[in-house]
Amino acid sequence: MADNEAKASQLLAEAEKKRTASKGFFGSLFGSIEIKTAELHAKAGSRHDAASSYVDASNCYKKYDINEAISCLLKAIEIYTDMGRFTMAAKYHQNIAEMYESEAIDLERAVLHYEQAADYFRGEESNSSANKCLLKVSQYAAQLENYDKAIQIYEQVASASLESPLLKYSAKEYFFRAALCHLCVDVLNAQHAIERYNEQYPAFQDSREYKLIKTLIEHLEEQNLEGFTEAVKEYDSISRLDQWYTTILLRIKKQVNDNPDLR
Repeated sequence: MADNEAKASQLLAEAEKKRTASKGFFGSLFGSIEIKTAELHAKAGSRHDAASSYVDASNCYKKYDINEAISCLLKAIEIYTDMGRFTMAAKYHQNIAEMYESEAIDLERAVLHYEQAADYFRGEESNSSANKCLLKVSQYAAQLENYDKAIQIYEQVASASLESPLLKYSAKEYFFRAALCHLCVDVLNAQHAIERYNEQYPAFQDSREYKLIKTLIEHLEEQNLEGFTEAVKEYDSISRLDQWYTTILLRIKKQVNDNPDLR
């Protein structure tokens, strides 16, 4: 650890030095165009080197000090955004979000960085990367009980997926997730939502996901906890439900006890 700490400190010092140098005054006001052009290239190269050094320092700090690792990446992001290199900035916002995520430090901050990464990726027309980040936002928004936000994103990504023959099939998962988020809020809204999803994507009506939602709605209206549980178990026996689904389904089931009249 001592070696990592020493190396990280050295890289950080180098990054600070390069960043300071890149801010220096280049050339004279009356210098030739050729000189000024060369100096601008040199300045850009120096700023890029500084950002790279911050990234290297972050990689070292990540082994023992997540907060310092994040701080270094934020400095790299500042340089890249100033240079107009938004794809690089997006990548490192995503890395920061993943650090918050993996360490379970602060999911709300992870969401903010995934959102910023998505904005930058979208601006650079990297729609696939943007959607991956947005799906992370919706995943954690639902976990944090911000269901409206999660629903909006899932529906947005589902609609975008329907425009691509290669991605069309994945829309059913996003509609499924959105419907479950609706169930966390209101059974009637969930019913209306899946009707809209069927209009957008008729194949959804034939899916196991749609049939499960319909069954869950029926059991919730009847306050049939046993039927609810059996329907989930049957689905899970064929299509394994991950932790996200399990958490959301338990919240939905809990509504029967918390709200005796769901009609």
